[in-house]
Amino acid sequence: MSASGYFVPEHDFFARSAVEIAPLLLGARLTHETDAGTVVLRLTEVEAYLGNGSDPGSHAYRGRTRRNGVMFDEPGHVYVYFTYGMHVCANLVCSPPGTASAVLLRAAEVMEGLPLAQARRGEAPPRDLARGPARLTVAAGIRLDENGSDALATPFGLELAARPPAGLTGPRVGVSGAGGGEAYPWRFWIAGDPAVSVYRAATTRGARRLRTPPPSRG
Repeated sequence: MSASGYFVPEHDFFARSAVEIAPLLLGARLTHETDAGTVVLRLTEVEAYLGNGSDPGSHAYRGRTRRNGVMFDEPGHVYVYFTYGMHVCANLVCSPPGTASAVLLRAAEVMEGLPLAQARRGEAPPRDLARGPARLTVAAGIRLDENGSDALATPFGLELAARPPAGLTGPRVGVSGAGGGEAYPWRFWIAGDPAVSVYRAATTRGARRLRTPPPSRG
């Protein structure tokens, strides 16, 4: 562990369920490099999704497809997908190969590369630059063609907080039907953080305090 209180995980760290990994990502520093420069984000909000018939809200609920294949591959990689015909969202793949699960990166605070993130996001105030999954990928410069990239190798980088900040857990955002509601309290966010997505106020019903032990380095 560095003096800053962060450590770089091994790939095996992610070989567990996304529900277990997700709260350990709160406060983590995600780096993304492009030709234009580097942006470093502090993750403030994430959501866990499982597969193999266990999570109706997941892309992998009905098994492997061309779109979701990365979710079934090596843990510690990035699953990037296109949604609503206009947005790119990024996830970290969890669980052993063949057992799909991933953590959606829902919101973050820009810690480094602020001018570059602002140039990508227009006139948005600092707290809104990466406040939502599509905004996050735009601010960081994460592209659809980076699907399957190693999250622990250039152009990405990831440092986990040795002691993740206090968090809340509650229903996921925008998931309706069988995979939604309080039956799946798999959204995790830092309590009181202004960089948590704007949907927070509408989804804090049923929210619970999160007791997160220091992450094992696995």
